[in-house]
Amino acid sequence: MTNKTDTQKTSGWSRRRVLTTAASGLALAAASGFPMPAIAQGKKLTYWGGLIFSDDANKLLSDTIMAWGAANGIATEVVMINQNETVQKVSAAVSSNTMPDALDVGLDLLLLLSRQGVFSTVDDLYKKIGDAQGGWFEGPDRASDTTAAAGGRTGIPFGVNGNLLLRRKDLLEPAGFTEAPKTWEELVTQAVAINKAPVSGLGLALSNVGDANVQVNVLQSYGGRIADDAGKKVTIKSEETRTYLTWLKDAWDKGLFPAGATTWDGAGDNQAYLSGQAGFIANTGSVGIAAKKDDPELFEASAFSPLPAGPNGQVSPITPQTRAITKASPVQDEAKALIEHLSNPEFMNAYFNVAIYGPVLKSQESLSAFDGTNTILTGLLGLAKAGTAPAFPDVYNAAWADLSSNFLIPKMCQRVVVDGWDFDRAMDEAQTQGQAIYDKY
Repeated sequence: MTNKTDTQKTSGWSRRRVLTTAASGLALAAASGFPMPAIAQGKKLTYWGGLIFSDDANKLLSDTIMAWGAANGIATEVVMINQNETVQKVSAAVSSNTMPDALDVGLDLLLLLSRQGVFSTVDDLYKKIGDAQGGWFEGPDRASDTTAAAGGRTGIPFGVNGNLLLRRKDLLEPAGFTEAPKTWEELVTQAVAINKAPVSGLGLALSNVGDANVQVNVLQSYGGRIADDAGKKVTIKSEETRTYLTWLKDAWDKGLFPAGATTWDGAGDNQAYLSGQAGFIANTGSVGIAAKKDDPELFEASAFSPLPAGPNGQVSPITPQTRAITKASPVQDEAKALIEHLSNPEFMNAYFNVAIYGPVLKSQESLSAFDGTNTILTGLLGLAKAGTAPAFPDVYNAAWADLSSNFLIPKMCQRVVVDGWDFDRAMDEAQTQGQAIYDKY
């Protein structure tokens, strides 16, 4: 059996080891909450794992797969692929017919390759795992459903991430705010209360970066839409979008945004929060992880929650991480058995503690990883329970992705708060540019 790391090596365990020896890895492999099916001996299974920021998580995944293989008499190879290079590596493997038997895969690539018939459908396994663990949370369930693209489910979710609302509770609690803002209006109210130099109340990006696309979620929560239900006709210009822009302009006029929020690069809001210059930001848990490592005092002063709601409800997108089986693999049953094993509570509790993903199964809420000790995981639990599928209530398609990557909504915001355009002029430009993008598809 072999264990390889692509692009970068995983380091040894930290002192916070979840599994301290290969023997304990074997014990975990044997201690699944699910009976292992009988598996033919002498077969080989190759698994590509997603290499993430946590060395502990990477080693836990690879060690557990290797231990499972040893326990079942299967020659197992684990290759850890840097997630930033997954598309490149998988695309090359598809072209050369060298795909692994099973792999970790993000939602976008899962959908793309499912349309091309690369992955096996696993509806039976999805149901089996869900039935055994109290069912799936609605957000991951909807977001990972590839039935329309592949005629069935091709991915088994194992964790979710997405933007959380980070807040400075050390500033907010003395001002009388002990709970996360439930609405965007409440967010402004709380931000006003702590908006005193050097702290700017709202560290929300309004620039041409991915973090600024949170403004799409705010717009949608006010009832605005990017396009119609068919995902063809752009509908940005609307009274609901006007109401959203009124909210934004009011917050801007109150002086809540930091200088440079409309020109930040991708790290702008991160740096504003980590340097103590922003009371709120919307970002992934990575900012909290950085604070925990480099500024424990700031981490202890922070809290994490899903994005607030607007008049039309809460829009807080999640991105599921999934495991998939290659259709060409000769070890279909063995790959299913491995993925089923990797869903067992013992392994997932250990993995959540070091990987910083939110849960996908309802029973996982009771795992010790989500007991409130780790405030990032507490926020991710809230995201898993309240999160919405990508693009919801819009249609998640190629046109949506193209529009998002061109930052049309952040640019509309810039027209209003920087260039002084009236709402109609700003909406007209976004509407025209948006329809031009959608017309390509």
